[in-house]
Amino acid sequence: MRYLQDLRELTLAGSCHVHAYVLMTNHVHLLITPCAAGAISKVMQSLGRRYVRYINDAYGRTGTLWEGRYKSHLVADDDHLLRCYRYIELNPVRAGMVAHAADYRWSSYHCNALGQADPLVRPHDCYRRLGITDTERLPAYRDLVQQASEEDAARFSDHLRHQHPMGNDRLRATIEAQLGRKLTPRKGGRPRKQRPEAYKLDSDPYFPSDNGLVFTSRDYTRLVRSYGLKQEFITRTARNRTGWWSG
Repeated sequence: MRYLQDLRELTLAGSCHVHAYVLMTNHVHLLITPCAAGAISKVMQSLGRRYVRYINDAYGRTGTLWEGRYKSHLVADDDHLLRCYRYIELNPVRAGMVAHAADYRWSSYHCNALGQADPLVRPHDCYRRLGITDTERLPAYRDLVQQASEEDAARFSDHLRHQHPMGNDRLRATIEAQLGRKLTPRKGGRPRKQRPEAYKLDSDPYFPSDNGLVFTSRDYTRLVRSYGLKQEFITRTARNRTGWWSG
């Protein structure tokens, strides 16, 4: 396939090693180790331009092919790396395209789990440590794939979407210190607004202190409900009593 052929040529020229991949109908997943700073970015840029030019020439079309810039995140330790292998190669199964990863043609599962030759794939050292020989390594990797869970896949998807590193807490803290910002996923939704400083009515004949009423600037509603007074009266009184009003 042209995309895999271009990817192999560019990663060889750009000093990058591909460990796992899957080609989906509208996106791809790649697990790559760069051997030089900025190597992945250069490879992906060249791959995008080359493949778009090929598709446009082949189908008589013009314009871009990709929806946006590629997303990436750091995979920082052996445990997360092998789980990333698994996450990538199980994409067709999660998408309901096939019942088993072996049934999907366009992925590295056939190489990493079944031992079929793939000139694009270069095994990572942590993958090699699954066994001394292929006879030991291949079934060990297949067992790892079978242990996948929906929670693990959801966690990987969230990290990829936000481009957060996958690794232990110590590594994450080190990267956060270097970048000066948080990298851990945050809860969805807007942050809660901070209410202005509250004031307590201590000595006013209209609002006895033993009631323990606490209000904020222009918070008329609570006073109306507590004392049955009209809002106009509270507004006029508040504006005339500078000793306790802030607004």
